[in-house]
Amino acid sequence: MQLSIVIPCYNMERYLPECIDSLLDQNLNPAEYEVIIVNDESKDSTLVVANNYAAKHENIVVIDKKNAGVGAARNSGYDVAKGKYLYFLDPDDYLAKNTVTTVLGLMENNDLDILTFHSMPVVKRHVPNSLNIEHGVKELEVQDGISYIANIKHHNEIWWYFIKREFMVSTGIRFIEGKWMEDAILTSELFLKAKRMAHADIDVHRYRILPTSAMRNKSSEHYNKVIYDNANAAHVYGELIKSVPAAHEKAEPCIKRLKTRQQSFVFFLMVRLMKSDISVKKIPEMLSGFEKIDAYPLKKFIGEDYHGIGYSFLVFIFNRKPLINPFIKFFRTFYNIAK
Repeated sequence: MQLSIVIPCYNMERYLPECIDSLLDQNLNPAEYEVIIVNDESKDSTLVVANNYAAKHENIVVIDKKNAGVGAARNSGYDVAKGKYLYFLDPDDYLAKNTVTTVLGLMENNDLDILTFHSMPVVKRHVPNSLNIEHGVKELEVQDGISYIANIKHHNEIWWYFIKREFMVSTGIRFIEGKWMEDAILTSELFLKAKRMAHADIDVHRYRILPTSAMRNKSSEHYNKVIYDNANAAHVYGELIKSVPAAHEKAEPCIKRLKTRQQSFVFFLMVRLMKSDISVKKIPEMLSGFEKIDAYPLKKFIGEDYHGIGYSFLVFIFNRKPLINPFIKFFRTFYNIAK
């Protein structure tokens, strides 16, 4: 079997059919791939939808489990996957037609651990066709993961690349469970271990922007958890940065980009703090922890990956401790009035 596609699901009855239909519309022999749908104790009809598809298609597998979050759901699918290659797809997203065969061919012909590609954000419109797959693919630049990170701005999300399963198994890397930012951590962990990876300039994935998505959930409990999980990601990245071999010719630019990513967790944590109900009295303790791992002040954040007046203004405030508390209190006053 060539490919295992893992789809973690929680209350996705509305979007799951389009996701699965896009996978069935890939001009692939069913024996070549499997779709593993992991139902994370959905409260709607997600499980019914998944089981209906599984009843009609032998290559669709359904796992029904107790709710434990997206990281645990992905791990459950990963544990039973049989394909030579892995792909983790979100149930509210979908793939452009007839793109998977091209991606698999590139993985196979170039003996890659990881292949990344392009994703298109969509809101309401349906975009079933790839914008450029018919034009062919340029020769890939194959490099190790440290060089890739150094040379190319990478995304946190798991759905913009395929992985060789044997490679992932050999690393022992799994999704962290019970915390957000699980794919941001796993992505950089895997990239740092990859010996052969490349980026293909092809349009493959559709990322649906939903106001109700987990990362846009505005409930106080969830919002605050995301803040603390961003803090956890910043600390995990401290260890990742230490793991980059100093002797590697691309070590310095790789570390620089990882530092930028680490400090982005701190920056967006601070932005979320502005809109949260977490006491400003907790901020000094958080910043002290970030200082110990050189994730604060935000000296590496502004640059090639993040730039502009808005970013620069907030970094100016965040890097000056005496300004943070009064600024956040001032912001919260007007934010709460405007709500």
